[in-house]
Amino acid sequence: LVNEIATLCCHTEAHFAAKYHKWANQHSFKLMLPGDVKACKENAAQQRINAHLTKHKDKRVIPYSDKLFKQAAIKWLVATDQPIQVLEHPKFQELIHVASHATNGVRMPGRKETHAKIMRMFKNHLFVDSLYSAHDAI
Repeated sequence: LVNEIATLCCHTEAHFAAKYHKWANQHSFKLMLPGDVKACKENAAQQRINAHLTKHKDKRVIPYSDKLFKQAAIKWLVATDQPIQVLEHPKFQELIHVASHATNGVRMPGRKETHAKIMRMFKNHLFVDSLYSAHDAI
């Protein structure tokens, strides 16, 4: 009699691995020897890592033209369901003005980065407002 399952598994792996693998494959049985479990975990970990890796897209700068800009602006308006007046908004025009001075294209921040920046700006605004309130109370 075998005292522990782990001891039996190690014994089976050391002396009968080939027979075990053959039997498991014939019976569609999941491989459960310690080495098989370890390999499965390593493979799963690598797949989780691979899922987060992405290839960098080609980052060539598209030459500017008024025609291309107008097409992109209209596509953006339609795709994001923006009102046409947004093109006349001072903050939108400021954004375009800032981006127009870029020499190597513009890197748009992602969702998480944008969220973090908005939260920081909001907290700073609250802090500054509370300072002014405290100053006015004095």
